[in-house]
Amino acid sequence: MSERKDCLRPLMLVGTGSDVGKSILATALCRIFKQDGYSPAPFKAQNMALNSYATPDGLEIGRAQAVQAEASCLDPNTDMNPVLLKPNSEHTTQVVLHGKPLGNVAAYSYFRHEGREELRKEVCDAFDRLSKRYNPIVMEGAGSVSELNLRDSDIVNLPMARHAKASVILVADIDRGGVFASSYGSIMLQTPEDRDMIKGIIVNKFRGDLRLFDEGKRLLEKICGIPVLGVVPMFSGIVVDPEDSVYLENIKKQGVESCCPNDTVKVAVVLLRHISNFTDFSVLERDERVTLFYTREVSDISGADIIIIPGTKSTMDDLLELRRLGLAKAIVQAKNEGKTIIGICGGFQMLGKTVCDPEGVEGSVSELPGLDIFPLRTTMSRDKVTRQVTFSFDGVTCTGYEIHQGVTSFCHDDNAVDPVRSLSVDNNELPDVFIDGTCYGTYIHGFLDNKAVIDHILKPHTSKSVEVMDIKAFKNIQYDKLAAHVRKHVDIDKLYELLR
Repeated sequence: MSERKDCLRPLMLVGTGSDVGKSILATALCRIFKQDGYSPAPFKAQNMALNSYATPDGLEIGRAQAVQAEASCLDPNTDMNPVLLKPNSEHTTQVVLHGKPLGNVAAYSYFRHEGREELRKEVCDAFDRLSKRYNPIVMEGAGSVSELNLRDSDIVNLPMARHAKASVILVADIDRGGVFASSYGSIMLQTPEDRDMIKGIIVNKFRGDLRLFDEGKRLLEKICGIPVLGVVPMFSGIVVDPEDSVYLENIKKQGVESCCPNDTVKVAVVLLRHISNFTDFSVLERDERVTLFYTREVSDISGADIIIIPGTKSTMDDLLELRRLGLAKAIVQAKNEGKTIIGICGGFQMLGKTVCDPEGVEGSVSELPGLDIFPLRTTMSRDKVTRQVTFSFDGVTCTGYEIHQGVTSFCHDDNAVDPVRSLSVDNNELPDVFIDGTCYGTYIHGFLDNKAVIDHILKPHTSKSVEVMDIKAFKNIQYDKLAAHVRKHVDIDKLYELLR
């Protein structure tokens, strides 16, 4: 299809609250605009998430904007998400600007006054650069659009829409209830200037017969004074990477015996308090040979065939938590029984002999013993590695990306023979994949997206083989399914009218 030349106004999706479905709808609209011959690009001025992604030029953005870029058939770049906040705790957060960490700040100071106008200029400049190259820009707000206490310092919702001269669509989650009050309140709490920018409503996450909400749609339009562009039902059978670990809170945590068929490989992912990049397991989760579940229970670790320690924003704190819950001991016992242990990023760091933090990057604890599965020592550093990588596994070229702080090296012990086999990545001097028998450790996110890796890891546990669709092809099918679902239930023609 030839590219459309008519220029559309930017579109911003804002929400009545957090987790109402702004990100997934933005992904769908990026795909729809691309299918219709436009050249869309996503934009979120400020994202708060532990689920991040390394761009081709080795910089860090929120995973949601990387997904939206994929749906737009673009390589992600930092102009799509100029500010990323990665919470360290309830009170502090790491600020990533244009893909590079600025350091840790107190959440109160950040949201109240610290460098707000400088950040506002940075995000506006990023938007301006993006808008010169793509049409339309699909913008996403953050949280609730009516947080009055944060209005003066807001750089992501309606102040950003004003700068972009965007048409704003309010996304309301009917599944949590109160759709009339939340929609009306979100609109009426705005200033008259901001209220005029909100051009329509999309009601999201509907369950049941859509005809039951016909009268509700008319009432919502009457009290809010703007059109309801669509009522989008809950969907199943469409797989799109979720934005952040709030997704995990909705997963029912069942014991290994009750949730796993006997003929599948039982894969336990340790549910860390600060888990990050849990999308590392989405391909493995779809493998019909596997039943994958998240757990904090010792009994589940003992009953699993494969135990995965995922990435984390706070290695030291989660390592302490593993010991407190008895999970560290259970993982070591599973290793001694010959079960498969996999550590990814922060989970990989925990598998070594020690984790040191002499500069206090993560907190006040300067050193902790690891699980002693690998003869490795990790020293935390303020510098962050962010890059896309390729590596060879069983003779197959594989891909992934790295986002980590800390340098991992071999412990020198003249009395021991080093048993670890390592795979070099991109001819880097420091290997980033370590294998010792049935134990694997890597800094590479997306390690388990590669068929060669999955087949190798599952081989000791099952004789079955399956054909796994190429992940890029699989994702494109899912984006097309998502676009079709939203087209069916949203008045796209009316949306185009608002953008013209």
